[in-house]
Amino acid sequence: MFPTPSEQLAALSELLAARREAILMAWRDASRADPEQTTSHALTLGQFLDHIPRILDAYEFKLRSRPGGMADQAADRGKKEEEVKHGLHRWQQGYRLKELMNECGQLQICLFDELRNIAAAHPELDHATFVEAFRQLLHLINDTISESAVQYERMQQAEAAGRVGDLMGALADLGEIDRRRATLLHQAVHDLNSDVLGVSMAASRISRSDLVDNDRVESAAFLQRAVEGLNAMLGELMDLARLEAGQEDREITEFDVGVLIAELCDSHQPYAHERELFLRMKGPDPLCVEGDADKVRRVAKNLLGNALKYTQNGGVTVSWGEERKSWWLMVKDTGPGMKSDTGASIVAGLQEATASAKEADEKSSAMEGKSSRVLTSPEETAPPTGPVRHQPGEGIGLSIVKRLCELLDASLEIASSAEVGTTFRVVFPRRYQSLT
Repeated sequence: MFPTPSEQLAALSELLAARREAILMAWRDASRADPEQTTSHALTLGQFLDHIPRILDAYEFKLRSRPGGMADQAADRGKKEEEVKHGLHRWQQGYRLKELMNECGQLQICLFDELRNIAAAHPELDHATFVEAFRQLLHLINDTISESAVQYERMQQAEAAGRVGDLMGALADLGEIDRRRATLLHQAVHDLNSDVLGVSMAASRISRSDLVDNDRVESAAFLQRAVEGLNAMLGELMDLARLEAGQEDREITEFDVGVLIAELCDSHQPYAHERELFLRMKGPDPLCVEGDADKVRRVAKNLLGNALKYTQNGGVTVSWGEERKSWWLMVKDTGPGMKSDTGASIVAGLQEATASAKEADEKSSAMEGKSSRVLTSPEETAPPTGPVRHQPGEGIGLSIVKRLCELLDASLEIASSAEVGTTFRVVFPRRYQSLT
């Protein structure tokens, strides 16, 4: 019936296409049955399937294409492009690398089983046809895992680059601290004629506003701010180190999101008032969910604190709400926007991942007659007129938020421009498999 190998492979491609929905549902069931796969449970069907249908399109196209021909090369390019998007999207959704690799392995098993069933039902197809299909399947899964791992490595390098920039700034501050400290000691020793007791007294009086030497007052204030900043950065580095070392576990309980966020916003109102900024909040009250309340508070506090710190005019709005299987937290400011420069490379990764998530979610939502809720980054219509939104320690703070999101099976989205400010949206599971 199928005289040539090309015709046989084309026929097999059509048979696989007809079984697409069954393959994808088998893959989803296998993922949900795996106790190691926790992140996928919080995703809708469209979010879970992500770019995989188009990867399967490329696989089927590959089977239909003449080896080495233009169509074959186009299939490879299309497959690689979708694999890159899938890996980046899974990183944004909070997948751990092990989860991603397990998921690829489960997809391979589902496709293998389907090919085996087709072989049993269609003896008119030659053994060589299935050998080639299995070979292309191995290439598919190997490439998917490889491209996804490359994305993880790229994002880890981006985060590390941001930390290097932060630490270089901290070293510069240390140099300035040493210079100011030497000046203060010299002045104190000169004024008190090397009297050791007097030096001790001067150390306790050095920042008094009634001192004649205003330079000492300014230097003392600088030292205090610099030391506080360095202490905060060291604390954040310790938090990040614990998260990356796997020394923090999630403790799932039931809590009221509305109460938690309201208390957090109330505690930040004095700081917002001091900076002449508004701080608004809106969301359902109550909203009871499962989760780790302490880590959710840390995520919200980090995003809210940064938004208030870097916003010069206007203010910050914190909102929350629920979806079918999830709930979300959104922090929106009217600041100068975040630039994805070298020191803030994690921002570039999050923006790229959010765009990839938007692309996939729009297609799946359209099929269900719904609209996508993933953030849309506004177009930059003019260059920034204010300072670039990236301050020392901000890269570390975003890395902490990202690690907490991974621990909580949450996805992190960002939309930012110099004209409208920055919005972060975190989507958490509404329920976890079990309270642990």
